[in-house]
Amino acid sequence: MLRLLSLVLSSILLLPLLHGADSPAKKPNIVIIVSDDQGWPDLGCMGLKPISTPNLDKLAAEGVRATNFYVTWPACTPSRSSILTGRFPQRNGLYDMVRNDMVNYGHRYTLDEYALSPEMTLGLDPREPTIGDHLRRSGYTNTAVGKWDMGQAKRFLPMQRGFDSFYGHGNNGIDYYTHERYGIPSMFRDNELTEKDKGTYATYLFEREALNFLEANSGKRPFFLYLAFNAPHSGSSYPEVEGGPRPGVQAPEEEVAKFRDKVSTEPLARYYAAVSIMDRSIGKVLDAIEKSGEKDNTLIFFLSDNGGSGNGGNAPIRGHKGQMWEGGIRDPFIVCWPGKVPAGVVTDEFITSLEILPTVLAATGATVPADLKLDGFDILPTLRGEKPSPRTQMFWQRRGDKAARIGKYKWVDTPKGKGLFDLETDLGEEHDLSAEKPEILKKLTAAFAAWQAEMDASEPRGPFRNY
Repeated sequence: MLRLLSLVLSSILLLPLLHGADSPAKKPNIVIIVSDDQGWPDLGCMGLKPISTPNLDKLAAEGVRATNFYVTWPACTPSRSSILTGRFPQRNGLYDMVRNDMVNYGHRYTLDEYALSPEMTLGLDPREPTIGDHLRRSGYTNTAVGKWDMGQAKRFLPMQRGFDSFYGHGNNGIDYYTHERYGIPSMFRDNELTEKDKGTYATYLFEREALNFLEANSGKRPFFLYLAFNAPHSGSSYPEVEGGPRPGVQAPEEEVAKFRDKVSTEPLARYYAAVSIMDRSIGKVLDAIEKSGEKDNTLIFFLSDNGGSGNGGNAPIRGHKGQMWEGGIRDPFIVCWPGKVPAGVVTDEFITSLEILPTVLAATGATVPADLKLDGFDILPTLRGEKPSPRTQMFWQRRGDKAARIGKYKWVDTPKGKGLFDLETDLGEEHDLSAEKPEILKKLTAAFAAWQAEMDASEPRGPFRNY
């Protein structure tokens, strides 16, 4: 018995030596938080507006905030497709909005009409793998909460795209209280529509679902939380009175009242209130991660899906959502990972949303098929100051609107305005250098044409490409 006990004790003492050095490191949790139509200046820590975002400001103080960050499209659907796939919208096939534009003309869809409309029949090509697919293969538990916007037919929903659960809306906008899109119920629980929470402000519901997921999964398998708010997007609602204005951004009256004496208009007070509520919900999610003991092992990204719209302007940058000016495509961006990313750093390195997925893959050790072309790179070395960003150029196309950036120069060509600009000296894109620097203009237009040819030659993806 004594000899047996001695052998058992020896084995226990040897375990750390036998397995310690070779045991795999704990995989980091991943949290991606996306806001909707939040402009580049619309963080309190930017110091440009009386907007209240103490929790996002704290996240920035504990990580890296980027001031030279771009998304791939100036509105939601294609931009979000790049976050989820790591590929240009022109490569993944979702390079325009999945949207029923008849609502612009006051048309009210019946349920039968809606079932056959673009919002129900179009979406991200099922052959296109998402970040959920990559992480699920690597042993992660994944959830999508909030705005999905990759299509609403079952084949397009998160449960079929690498996620274990879903609570949110599949289209690109809802009423914050009824959860309808212009009268059509639009909130999902997993693969089924639900009206159970009708009447509750959507941001509070997305907060609840995120907290429930963290409580159920923290400290177990590594998890991926994709938390995509619809705030501060305008409510997708009909006016209460036919012919009247649509409601714009929606927020509870008691929250809007806090901003009325700080801003000049009622729509702006509602916008600030929606951002403030979202920031509070984000704070509760961050607190839950910290209380669970997972803070140091959680890589967190925050970004907006595109530039601000109806938010009091994006000055000092030009333009807004839907445009190729900086105000439509340059966004707030924060990355936090204690001990792996420095705290309190503001970087002006040239980076984009295409970098998010490759960074997640590098951090988690997840892999992608060898024949899958990604359009970004791991930004962790750049965020740590170990090397400059490999990003030297970027391209955008929205129907007839085109833009390209190489280094500090940006070219814009749209029916409503065009020009060549030096962003280092002219962030507001006011002084057109086309006549002064024709060789630079030629270089950017040629690079855009080459990029366009590469996109056209890539493997066809739906729903918009003609193949």
